[in-house]
Amino acid sequence: MRGAKSAKWVVGAIVVAMAATACGGSDSKDSGGKGAVFRLGITEPKSIDPVNAQESEGTLVARQLFVGLYDVNVDGTLNAKLAESAKPNDAGDEWTFQIKKDTKFSNGEAVNAEAFIRGWTRVTAKASASDVAYHMNGIAGYKELNGGSSDKFSGLSAEGDYTLKVKLSAPDFEFDKKTAHPAFSPVPKVAGAGDNKSFNDAPIGNGPFKMSGSWEHNKKITLVRNDDYGLTKAKLDKVELSILNPANGVTLEYKGFESGQFDWARMPVPQMPGAKAKYDPQGQWLKADVSGVNYISPFNESGPMKSADARKAVSYAIDRAEIAKGVFQGLQEPATALLPPSFKDVYKADVCTSCVKQDKGKAKEYAEKAGLKPGDTLDFGYNTGAGHEEWVQAVAKQIEDVLGLKVKLNGLPFKEALARQQDKGTIGIWRQAWTADYPTADNFFSPLLSTSGINPDANGKALGDNRGRYSNPKFDELLVKARQTKDAAERAKIYNEAEKLAIDEDQGVIPTWKRTQYRLVNSKKFSNIKLDFFEDPNLAEIGVK
Repeated sequence: MRGAKSAKWVVGAIVVAMAATACGGSDSKDSGGKGAVFRLGITEPKSIDPVNAQESEGTLVARQLFVGLYDVNVDGTLNAKLAESAKPNDAGDEWTFQIKKDTKFSNGEAVNAEAFIRGWTRVTAKASASDVAYHMNGIAGYKELNGGSSDKFSGLSAEGDYTLKVKLSAPDFEFDKKTAHPAFSPVPKVAGAGDNKSFNDAPIGNGPFKMSGSWEHNKKITLVRNDDYGLTKAKLDKVELSILNPANGVTLEYKGFESGQFDWARMPVPQMPGAKAKYDPQGQWLKADVSGVNYISPFNESGPMKSADARKAVSYAIDRAEIAKGVFQGLQEPATALLPPSFKDVYKADVCTSCVKQDKGKAKEYAEKAGLKPGDTLDFGYNTGAGHEEWVQAVAKQIEDVLGLKVKLNGLPFKEALARQQDKGTIGIWRQAWTADYPTADNFFSPLLSTSGINPDANGKALGDNRGRYSNPKFDELLVKARQTKDAAERAKIYNEAEKLAIDEDQGVIPTWKRTQYRLVNSKKFSNIKLDFFEDPNLAEIGVK
């Protein structure tokens, strides 16, 4: 995600109603929430339907509306939801899932093996043009379905009502982990095709919450507790998500929390120290080291960042420690690897040699080898409204001071930023971040760095998350080898080799900061508020005091 998972996708200029919302009553069967309404601000999602839910806003909503085979605990372990069991064959190229019986969608339709087949097929179908379809690319028949030569997913079949058989095109002993992504959600028959707008805007799911009316674009999304949920029911009665102006969304979240409008908020970077001093003593300051990374994506295919030498020059020019201390006031730490430390079995620090310490001499040496000359222009893109302006400006100044390049900052609302990143002609570098969709190293390497992660359409538009278009056949081969390796320790060694190749030797992307997240939370009214594995509030588990 992004890139997609942690970035903010937005639509144009938006006017936001800042009026506080009162907590109303509930006619639910279980008023465990005592009529409580949990309120937060987001920016306009790309999609809240699993067919294309991809960034933090969209997946936050989709995960409340739908539940699949697995979820992920904060520590990265799988949490079985509708999967009663998951078994690979000896070769690792076929999985059998037993699905929990007698659960249903909020419209009463049964959640069975066919519902999962329906959902996965809907995401992958060519007509859906889904940006998250690539998560299915290991399933047999993906190419035919996604390419439009078939309307069936040949690798999926049902044995009875509650046994789902999945045949893969190649062995993958971690396939079960991937099913934690919302793309793998079941959907009811009424979902129809991927472009069914009525369902896109008011998805009917099987999760702990359901829609209250339709998505009011650029205004709000309202969720209410699903009292027919087949697992542990939520305590909150309602969740109100106000859609904020993308130009200053984080600032509006912070102001909204201070005014009592929101129960959960991010903060602009400059306000973090003051917010901590004020709210930490009150128990309303939340800190979490999460399973993600911030990085800069160089566009590898053309332009000034085409060579590894150019990419290393930029990386060596950045003083991560200085920015962490100055701009972030010590609240963030430099990243020297693409994988996060939470992936304990695979993580190795200092994989990225150029990330460990600023080296002006090496930066200039690599720039000379790459043909980068003082005065050359380097485009640096980022999404506005999410608090990135200060550190992006600091990085740009360091690059200018060390290499003499002219850095052109291009701040765009994220929907426009996405289109620019996907464009085949885009050059330079772009601010990115990624939070794990599921707990495997493959979730970082395959989407962000594999050749298949580019997934270009007929016009060359990158539909996948490898926006920088890094491609190395040897790296792709290592990923295939890792998936086919049953022993976890041996698989970790292969992933380490792959990361060394892509991040150190090729500098396919440039890691910048680890992802330590901070939130303000209304702990005076609510209990058990946490950041989940995906950096979202754990809405289905929040209690009321």
